[in-house]
Amino acid sequence: MDENKNREMNRRDFLKIVGVSAAASTAALYGCSSDGKPASSEAAALGEVPTDKMTYRTSPTGDKVSLLGYGCMRWPLKPAPDADGNVIDQDAVNELVDYAIAHGVNYFDTSPVYCQGFSERATGVALKRHPREKLLIATKMSNFQNYTRENSIKMYHQSLKELQTDYLDYYLLHSIGGGEGIKTFHDRYIDNGVLDFLLEEREAGRIRNLGWSFHGYTDVFDYLLSLDVKWDFVQIQMNYADWRHASGRNVNAEYLYAELEKRNIPVVIMEPLLGGRLSKLNDHLVARLKQRRPENSVASWAFRFAGSYPDVLCVLSGMTYMEHLQDNLRTYSPLEPLTDEEKDFLEETAQLMLKFPTIPCNDCKYCMPCPYGLDIPAILVHYNKCVNEGNVPKSSQDKNYSEARRAFLVGYDRSVPKLRQASHCTGCGQCNPHCPQSIDIPKQLVRIDEYVEQLKQGTL
Repeated sequence: MDENKNREMNRRDFLKIVGVSAAASTAALYGCSSDGKPASSEAAALGEVPTDKMTYRTSPTGDKVSLLGYGCMRWPLKPAPDADGNVIDQDAVNELVDYAIAHGVNYFDTSPVYCQGFSERATGVALKRHPREKLLIATKMSNFQNYTRENSIKMYHQSLKELQTDYLDYYLLHSIGGGEGIKTFHDRYIDNGVLDFLLEEREAGRIRNLGWSFHGYTDVFDYLLSLDVKWDFVQIQMNYADWRHASGRNVNAEYLYAELEKRNIPVVIMEPLLGGRLSKLNDHLVARLKQRRPENSVASWAFRFAGSYPDVLCVLSGMTYMEHLQDNLRTYSPLEPLTDEEKDFLEETAQLMLKFPTIPCNDCKYCMPCPYGLDIPAILVHYNKCVNEGNVPKSSQDKNYSEARRAFLVGYDRSVPKLRQASHCTGCGQCNPHCPQSIDIPKQLVRIDEYVEQLKQGTL
């Protein structure tokens, strides 16, 4: 009990420290201009957003599910947290939710750990203002730290309370496949009787659909499908880059989808934009996509890919700004499925992406808080942004060396406070087990810090 209290106090202290920089990190991911407002982007297509053309998929339980689902992992943040640590701008959340529902979105996905622990509360406040029977609410058993039956069941009941509902439409065992694989799954859900409890809750109707989200190795994925459990759905990472070229701990999405399709298990998609990276491609790849469909956003290609597979029930997107919500609504109102030729075109695009050395960070913030105060996601996001913009010179002989050097260093100091930069990494490795992408985070931070020092000294 004392350990849990200490952990909670540490989290509160962390919230006070990082409120401002967390907002800045999220803004950087989605391409904010220097004044903190969304940059005018190609994502906002011309014309009105349709209100009655959303594409829906029907689940085996009869739910009519909007193909576009709202991922509540990246709600708009305040410049600084409230006294209780709340970092979320509730008025902005309400506006986004209202607009989404008015334009056909009915699936909302959250977790007890999203937005530094405040996503469920903000989501519950926003959704409570709408008829419950018209909504499909999804959340997760995110018992990463404390596996006890008591703590896990407490987390489940707290989710119901925060979301202000007495039942959940979709409930997930969160991020299966991490840690020690099958052993960790047993620790979290089998040996403590938590899975049996959740199956009883489904039988009682308080959970309408039970499934799991996956970040892991093939053996864990196959093991869960071999259990004598009826899974109502499974959530996987799927996009045209990961379809055949998944990195780290993740399995190629082509395999995952095929195994679920064989078993008639509906698929919910996370990371259709690969943590935003498929909407922030380098100029060469942007031109490649724009040449084919100049009127459509770069992101729309990724959403069309995810939605084109018939067993996909819903595609989640964490939409921080209204322009992103509007663009995705246009893409799915209605969906224009990819042709086979367009799928081949995106596979070629994915192969081209492999030639650019970005770090597979999705800005999920599972690695946070760092015990030494680093803003790990902001560091990695800044590096990737500079790679995509061509601002990572390899040599002082590069034509754009001076301009790229300044852009990297000035942008680094603006997006990551000096005391939270990579130079302060001690290599403790506490972050690594929490990364769904299996990034060797300390190794990457050391590499980035050495690169920064070379830029500062002009020794490349």
